[in-house]
Amino acid sequence: MSEQAAVTVPSDDEAPDGKVVDYISGIQVPAKPEELLAVQPFARQLVEDYGYPKGHIRTRPQWHVKARPSDRAKTYPVDIAVFSGDQHRDEDLFLVVECKKPDRRDGRDQLEDYLRLSRAYLGVWTNGDERLFLRKREANGKVTFDEIPNIPRYGQRVEDIGLFKREDLRPTHNLKAVFRSIRNYLAANAVGMTRDEPLAQQIMNLIFCKIYDERFTRRDAVVTFRAGVDEPVADVAARVKESFAHVVKQYSDVFDDTDKIELDDRSIAYVVGELQQYCLIECERDVVGDAFETFIGPSLKGGQGQFFTPRNVTHLVRALVRPKIQDMVLDPACGSGGFLVEALRGLWDLVDDRADELQWPDSERESEKQKVAIRQLRGIDKDEFLSKVAKAYMALLGDGRGGIFCENSLVPMRDWGLKARQEVSVGEFDVIMTNPPFGQKLKVTERTTLAQYDLGSKWRKAKGGVGYEKTDKVADSQTPQILFIERCLDLLKDGGRMGIVRRSRCCAIRRTATSCSTY
Repeated sequence: MSEQAAVTVPSDDEAPDGKVVDYISGIQVPAKPEELLAVQPFARQLVEDYGYPKGHIRTRPQWHVKARPSDRAKTYPVDIAVFSGDQHRDEDLFLVVECKKPDRRDGRDQLEDYLRLSRAYLGVWTNGDERLFLRKREANGKVTFDEIPNIPRYGQRVEDIGLFKREDLRPTHNLKAVFRSIRNYLAANAVGMTRDEPLAQQIMNLIFCKIYDERFTRRDAVVTFRAGVDEPVADVAARVKESFAHVVKQYSDVFDDTDKIELDDRSIAYVVGELQQYCLIECERDVVGDAFETFIGPSLKGGQGQFFTPRNVTHLVRALVRPKIQDMVLDPACGSGGFLVEALRGLWDLVDDRADELQWPDSERESEKQKVAIRQLRGIDKDEFLSKVAKAYMALLGDGRGGIFCENSLVPMRDWGLKARQEVSVGEFDVIMTNPPFGQKLKVTERTTLAQYDLGSKWRKAKGGVGYEKTDKVADSQTPQILFIERCLDLLKDGGRMGIVRRSRCCAIRRTATSCSTY
């Protein structure tokens, strides 16, 4: 066993300022950007996702390769070197990882140099935001390089990449890094598609193909969502597109017949290669949620006040309103579903507490969590894309997507679709958590909408000059955030609690039969 493998790795908490503890060796190293964003995360993935023993991996001291074949000394330091055993010999080196070059082209050039000057035949370049996988071929005195979908897991051959059975798939704890790589690759390389919203829609389509494949493939059968090393990208794309037709039927409340996978074949194959070895439905829910937010967040900065509410804000609002295990929860401006997911996490924590206390079996625990998601969470958003994102988010975490509706919360509720009217009623909800759109430039001017609200009317000073009284005249306009407050209070039960974000502040309100108060 190598000396490196025998080291007990301390935690980063034990490293002084400006240092980070190397995951493989346990040595404290300078906390440079490439170290924090690329070297350490990928070293961890090699062990946790690909299964390589730490003793087979060299980070510190760094492995070196020659600058030129004629050199006697090795002068090029390799960020990560992976060997077929724990002796760390030249003849056992088969994989090198380059992290120092931030640009994809420069990174590939450097990686190819390392492969030419060493025995390694596989290479990875990553800057923490993108990844590239290469295989070296030597024939007739020439060295060539092919891009491949991924690298093999420990014990696999290169030829085994993409030949996963359903039972071979494993969850990961670092899905966020994988999703970030996918998003950045597509933003830079997807043909005919550069805006964030279409890219977000496409990645959602592919994620659901992956989930469908995991749920409807026998454990001993080879998965459909796969990309082999020498498989033409057109074949990968055709197989995925065929699978998506089944997805549209299975998740008809999330997708419709107009939804298509419109990425070019190479981009589809790249996404499949990145995700194919993982089992998304067995990942921890927060892992999937964090990854989903990493990808979807940049697409949600619109001109109508939509944006992605930060996790710390949703968590604070949940702490203020404290949802109880039987509470009905609503977000009438749910956007991408951040508050609903936060509420769901809180309710599931309460289910776990009860399950632990009563010693429920795992099947009963999960069944109760699904019931909570389906019966107690409701969300409304007028933006079709955002409501679809919210449905997708809920479906990825478990369920509850059937409680999301694409409607305008401010219009008369009689104008909503039948299903929304059946599921969302005045005075029905124990908890409202929301971050409605705000801004002086956003105005509601439709008289039918304004006429519903006390705050949509004109007001005048009361007789005697004390206070104000409502007139019977409809105001010319009103900002939506003002109307949302009144609509939310109408939807709350007596004794209900509302956590609402108003500009940069969070406010908690309790409704009673005669008044409302902050708390």
